[in-house]
Amino acid sequence: MHSFPDHLLKGHANFMAGRYVREKDRYRELAASGQTPTTMIIACCDSRAAPEMIFDAEPGELFVLRNVANLVPTYQPDGGQHGTSAAIEFAVKALNIANIVIMGHGRCGGIKAALNPDHKALDEGDFIGKWMSMLGDLPGQLGTNSMMTASEQQTALERISIRNSIQNLRTFPYVAELEAAGKIAVHGAWFDISTGELWVMNSESGDFIRPDF
Repeated sequence: MHSFPDHLLKGHANFMAGRYVREKDRYRELAASGQTPTTMIIACCDSRAAPEMIFDAEPGELFVLRNVANLVPTYQPDGGQHGTSAAIEFAVKALNIANIVIMGHGRCGGIKAALNPDHKALDEGDFIGKWMSMLGDLPGQLGTNSMMTASEQQTALERISIRNSIQNLRTFPYVAELEAAGKIAVHGAWFDISTGELWVMNSESGDFIRPDF
């Protein structure tokens, strides 16, 4: 039997001696009364782009969903098992979330794979390839532009993918209805791992800008 990773045990010990001590009352309140976050973050699984750290969030403040390349599928009420859709449903219908943020990031491995026509599946199931096919022909459209470097294409697709996921999110009837009624807001954001900068999407133009603090 393999032993539990030592670095995780040490990390938990540090947590118990540090943050938990400082926020013990908040954790106990959350345990007793449940969670009431107002914001849902749909982010990538990438270990370098953790929303709780990026937004310096308190326990219970964010409802976070992470998947490969922070993609949102279209609304598909069929017999399939849809993990991302299930989380969106819970956030909106049960938690009454007021904001949904689709947050992409620089140097995303999923986006890089989608741009590579010679990408080989990691396993015969090719779950990653099937998941990234959600982008349709968007990678191909960028790939035909010979004037863009590979890194420029990747950054562009990382941001275009966020817009695509927002478009897909609005196919969920209850999201569209609440947004139209002004009861929920949908946002886009892109995090630069190298610089730590956050770029937010202008809801009218779709452009990504660095906000003024």
